[in-house]
Amino acid sequence: MTITAPRAYKRIATEEGWATPEMMKMYVKILETKSINDPGFYSLWGFFGQSQAPRALDLFNRIQDMGERRLADMDAAGIDMQLLLLTSPGVQVFDAPTATALAISTNDQLAATIAKHPTRFAGLAAVAPQAPQAAARELERAVQQLGLKGAVINSHTQGEYLDDEKFWDIFAAAEALDVPIYIHPNTPSPQMIEPFLSRCLDAAIYGFAAETGLHALRLILSGVFDRFPKLKIVLGHLGEGLPYWLYRIDFMHAGIVRSNRSDGVKALKRKPSDYLRENFYYTNSGMAWEPPITYVQKLMGHDRVMYAMDYPYQYVAEEVTAMDNLPLSDEHKKMFFQTNAEMIFKL
Repeated sequence: MTITAPRAYKRIATEEGWATPEMMKMYVKILETKSINDPGFYSLWGFFGQSQAPRALDLFNRIQDMGERRLADMDAAGIDMQLLLLTSPGVQVFDAPTATALAISTNDQLAATIAKHPTRFAGLAAVAPQAPQAAARELERAVQQLGLKGAVINSHTQGEYLDDEKFWDIFAAAEALDVPIYIHPNTPSPQMIEPFLSRCLDAAIYGFAAETGLHALRLILSGVFDRFPKLKIVLGHLGEGLPYWLYRIDFMHAGIVRSNRSDGVKALKRKPSDYLRENFYYTNSGMAWEPPITYVQKLMGHDRVMYAMDYPYQYVAEEVTAMDNLPLSDEHKKMFFQTNAEMIFKL
């Protein structure tokens, strides 16, 4: 009989989707009434209109299950803990009062779920950027009263990005609370989505990375990290492609500043790549592939890269074994799977 040695680390998955039945019913109503002007929403969620399709039905059920089925899936894959993020686009497609109330309700439900399974679940708060001051207050409540570990913002909010200073109360609250904001992908905004749609490139295949990488660069070039130097941002999918562009981003940004080409680009206190190394953390959600993982670890530091599965969208148990077999030292493997997440999210 073969005896398997115990693992020297927990597996903490740090970008795991969930949704409330209440929110899913609201999404279905949007699909039925065509009540919002967001082509990306209909592309992303339209398959639920044919929810008898096996994959659609499976995702519809799995993303709402916060009990035995989810725990059984975690056990089958060897996942010790999930960090739960309200799935994209979260509350951000609704009007400000609806979104604010829904964020509060959602966070209460998330905290109740975590209380039932405190060793298996932790979570990030939903906030409604449509009402920035209310979002900042809700982040404070969620962290200080509910025990949530930061916020998730599903990238653009109805075509608006967080580099606009009207949203910066949210960043001020996150910095003061010393909690991270996870900028999770959304489909490209209505202003940019059309070339993606005709080739079905708008979601995880490419549009998510293009849109969220753009958002992160807008934050850096706006000077948000000079205003909030201790602000922590988490990006999934190994940085949405940005780690591969560091040299060119720095080179071209310097040229734009020298030429005084645009009022929208200012001189920064540091190079753009410095903020990506010092204010950002990264998960490998959806990227269970050794070459880019080890590249980002080398470039950004082993202390900045964390494991994620991207459940339930990419629930592939075999990928967990592949990650166990990464060519990492015992110390670095524990950092990747466990201690980096414990540090950044204060688990």
